Amino acid sequence: MAKLSKNRDPNEQAPEMALRLLARREHSRLELALKLRQRRVGHEVIERVLDEFEDRGWLSDERFAEVFVRQRMEAGYGPLKILADLQQRGIPGRPPALSEIPDDDWIASAVRLRDRRFGLGNVLEDWPERQRQGGFLARRGFSTEQVEAALEAISASGD
Repeated sequence: MAKLSKNRDPNEQAPEMALRLLARREHSRLELALKLRQRRVGHEVIERVLDEFEDRGWLSDERFAEVFVRQRMEAGYGPLKILADLQQRGIPGRPPALSEIPDDDWIASAVRLRDRRFGLGNVLEDWPERQRQGGFLARRGFSTEQVEAALEAISASGD
């Protein structure tokens, strides 16, 4: 693959640019299109390159969604935040990668996050503290039901 040159037309370099971006991490079609547009590649060239990459299996919104959901869940984000982030990256609807995760897994994730951030201790009866912890979990994208379940969790040791 030829080295990218500042003297060459960005439209000629579009496939190489796109491939280098995909080599670093998965991208959605929208993300890759925006990055190529920032590099002054024309709209028609972008569409042609991205269509070719999808045909070859190098670019896949479904694969991007799978990787993104897994990474964001491991980072302690809930389904609502992940869904909003996916939509912002051009993934329409609710992708299977997100829908396939059972609610119990999301609750367990919220409990782990709460434990890591605040500790579990006993049942939260202090209303301001309950609001503070619940607000934190809600901002991380957990549903009301998931937040409530996490707030009800107590440590197994009974501390």
